[in-house]
Amino acid sequence: MSNPLQDARSALAALGTLPDSEIDIGLAALQLARVDALDADWRAGAEHLTALARAAVNAAAGDKEADAGDVARRRAVLAQVIHGQFGYAGDEENYEDLANANLLRVMERRRGLPVALGILWLHAAEAAGWEAHGIDFPGHFLIALAGRGQVVVDVFAGGRAMEARDLRATLKRFAGDQAELGPASLARMEKRAVLLRLQNNIKVRRLRDGDLAGAVACTEDMLRIAPDAAPLWREAGLMHQRLDQIGAAIAALESFLKLVPEGPQALRVRGLLEELRQRLN
Repeated sequence: MSNPLQDARSALAALGTLPDSEIDIGLAALQLARVDALDADWRAGAEHLTALARAAVNAAAGDKEADAGDVARRRAVLAQVIHGQFGYAGDEENYEDLANANLLRVMERRRGLPVALGILWLHAAEAAGWEAHGIDFPGHFLIALAGRGQVVVDVFAGGRAMEARDLRATLKRFAGDQAELGPASLARMEKRAVLLRLQNNIKVRRLRDGDLAGAVACTEDMLRIAPDAAPLWREAGLMHQRLDQIGAAIAALESFLKLVPEGPQALRVRGLLEELRQRLN
């Protein structure tokens, strides 16, 4: 008999072997959600993604201007599908709820964090054949739609278009009054990075709640889809150390050193590994 948790984690490990361009971001987010929602019907979630994609394709076909590259129309079409037809919205009332970062729970509630809603936008845009990518904006995930030009979209606010003044105001709200809008604020995110940002919300909330075991489990799931993410191996090692799981800490820190063999952090990790190995003797 299959084990749902093992099945989900095997699927994540398989994702970790794929190049970024071959990742189906919606289905990948579903596999991450399965781990923390074993009672939910993830296949029904996959069917919902298919329905969302089909609706986006139909809407795109019915809007000649959008299909010809008008980014304002593309934004309007996807906003109508995702927020109008399917009823998704940002969860302003219970923003810190872990369910807002779990795509299966987001589908059930039609409420979520910006990055969870953004994954639905990216999934729908790809189905429509339109170029879109996540933006690593400080404190507030955004997406960009491309065509004849580009439009930045706040998916948490119902798909509102963001002008430069809006972006500047949002940046200062999250990063402080001294922050200035520049290319780094609008850095393009690959699909794998978007998925890691989704899971980082869960990890951070678990750490805040004192759930260290849950945080390290989340980190290890992140590493399944991004095995070359060296900082995550270091984080996992330090969390395992705090949990007194010395063997797991050593294994994680050794994985970090394989990826980062030189430099100040590598030197510190080597010193920590020596201490941990002595504890096993």
